[in-house]
Amino acid sequence: MPRLSVNGVNLNVEQAGTGPTLVLLHGFTGSAAGWAEHAEVFAQSHATVVVDLLGHGLSDAPDDPVRYGIGYAAEDVLSVLDVLGIQRAGLLGYSMGGRVAISLAIVAPERLSALILESASPGIRDAGARRERAAQDAELAAAIEQDGVEPFVDRWERLPLFASQAALPDEARRDLRARRLQNNPTGLANSLRGLGQGVQPPVHEYLQQIRVPTLLIAGGLDPAYCEMGQEMRALIPQAKMEVVPEAGHAVHLEQPERFRALVLEFLNQGRELG
Repeated sequence: MPRLSVNGVNLNVEQAGTGPTLVLLHGFTGSAAGWAEHAEVFAQSHATVVVDLLGHGLSDAPDDPVRYGIGYAAEDVLSVLDVLGIQRAGLLGYSMGGRVAISLAIVAPERLSALILESASPGIRDAGARRERAAQDAELAAAIEQDGVEPFVDRWERLPLFASQAALPDEARRDLRARRLQNNPTGLANSLRGLGQGVQPPVHEYLQQIRVPTLLIAGGLDPAYCEMGQEMRALIPQAKMEVVPEAGHAVHLEQPERFRALVLEFLNQGRELG
């Protein structure tokens, strides 16, 4: 599990397999470890690059919230590719990682061969709603620093967004909780302050600039992100949308085999066309 020095920070990056490159970006409270089962399968046909985003997993957790911003996050991923000598890659991002992936696809489309977005958002259009979300995230960040990670995780797991995860097998839920608890409180708090949806400018008007084949995945039990996905599908020129039944926000956890099948089918189609 090497840590790469990029842009003044150290990021944990895990690699496996050979073939076309596929980069995987986790969601908030996640890490590279959460992709392990999928990366093992993807590595049979692809060179996988799994990144712990700043403040998560084994990556650095700086004290300055500004350093976590969406622009920095996208640039960090690009710098990882540069350090590894990778010119173009497929990019798969989940939730927070999906927002980073969208930003990267807009600013550096020439570096991508394909884009896969799972339960991702292009941002909050309404300025008032963004301010409200930023205030909520700031309150939550302060609570993490004051009370610690475990009370925050207790609160996080009770969010309606994750209600469908109660149907996961006991072992899967224990593993997911353990990974969340391993995070650094400073990293989580500053990720909310610097990379939360409340501080991220909406990018709807730029989505038409994404010219690579794009797969949008959402769970049928997550109507808000199904709606966002359909909205993005209409704006991204080469986008297709897949809604997975009996899955909520984390399709890759709740319907892992279906998730992998969709990703590999999409990537293989792109390879045949390319």
